[in-house]
Amino acid sequence: MSRRYDSRTTIFSPEGRLYQVEYAMEAIGHAGTSLGILANDSVLLAAERRNIHKLLDEVCITSDANTLTNELRLIAQRYLLQYQEPVPCEQLVTALCDIKQAYTQFGGKRPFGVSLLYIGWDKHYGFPLCQSDPSGNDCGWKATCIGNNSAVAVSMLKQGYKEGGMTLKSALALAIKVLNKTMDVSKLTEKG
Repeated sequence: MSRRYDSRTTIFSPEGRLYQVEYAMEAIGHAGTSLGILANDSVLLAAERRNIHKLLDEVCITSDANTLTNELRLIAQRYLLQYQEPVPCEQLVTALCDIKQAYTQFGGKRPFGVSLLYIGWDKHYGFPLCQSDPSGNDCGWKATCIGNNSAVAVSMLKQGYKEGGMTLKSALALAIKVLNKTMDVSKLTEKG
C-alpha cells in the first residue's frame, strides 16, 4: 500500500505521513547511540564508537552530515560578517532546520538522513542542548539521546537526571551508565 506514496518525497499518504521522512528516521534508529546531558555549567556529549577496526568501513549517510556541517559553517560565518558577533546557538539550529524541512517539500530531493545534537554557548541562554531530526523538527533538551536504543536511553536519562544538581562529574557518570546499558559493548569506563 505504501508503494503508491513513497516513490516521491513530497506526496503524503492518506494518513498524512511522508514515508521518506519515516525511512530516514528509521535509518537513524540503527546508527550508533549519541547522547547529550546539560549540566549546571557545561554540556556533555557522549557517543558510541562502533567502528573500532580500521579495515571495516561502516555504511552510513556521512555525506548528508558533511553537507549539513558545511551549511552550519556558512550560516555562522554569514552572521558573523553581518553582525560582528557569534550567532546564537538556537538561531543557528533553527536556520539549519529550515533547510532540512525544505528538503521534505521540494520534488526530486530526499530528506537528509541525519539527526543532530547541537551544543553551544551564548551570553543570553548559557549552554543550550538541542536536537533535530530529518523532518526539520528541532527542540531543546536537558538530556536526550539519538540512535540505537534511544527510547531506553531517554527513559534512563529521565530517571537519572537531577534538576539543578547535575555537575559535569554526575553527568559523566550518568552517560556511562546509560551507554553501558544501551550499547552492545560489555565494558565501558570513563577512559573509553
